[in-house]
Amino acid sequence: MATGGICQLGGRVNRSSVGITAPASTLHHAPSGMDDQDKKDNGQYIGEIKGGMRPSMKLVVMGIIDKKPKSIEVTVSCKPQEEDLEADVGLQLKVSFTDKAVQRNARLAGKWGPCENTLSFFPFAPGEAFKMEIVCEHQQFRILVDGQPLCGFTHRISKLASLTALRVFGDLQLTKVA
Repeated sequence: MATGGICQLGGRVNRSSVGITAPASTLHHAPSGMDDQDKKDNGQYIGEIKGGMRPSMKLVVMGIIDKKPKSIEVTVSCKPQEEDLEADVGLQLKVSFTDKAVQRNARLAGKWGPCENTLSFFPFAPGEAFKMEIVCEHQQFRILVDGQPLCGFTHRISKLASLTALRVFGDLQLTKVA
């Protein structure tokens, strides 16, 4: 499996806005967030994070994993354009079902850093629903799945507010992105 970069999967990509402006304890969903059309788009989602990331923010991704999944990817980056392959990436989560691994990485100035993949457990199962929460803290992103802490990822980009795009794709049916 590659340790960085963007994988292209088939299907149309949705572009929406994720208007998260409240602390992690009180999520508000923007009217321009994921709508019924987005939910039906084979797990493809691109949205804007209004105002960029900051400590106490939480991103939520909910979905149902396909019956025979290979991978899921969640990326928090500086630019929402998928065509911009060199945009800085603050967090890339790659879930590999073949390796039962969740790789984390970041890209600064066009270069991927060292990949992190240590986990105490693998929380994803084919055909099952999940809720992933990405909590932005002062020093790190904290990732929870179904309410259980999965891992952390220390910030490699110092300007968190520059992280304005959320991209989710892979072998899943999205039910909610907020």
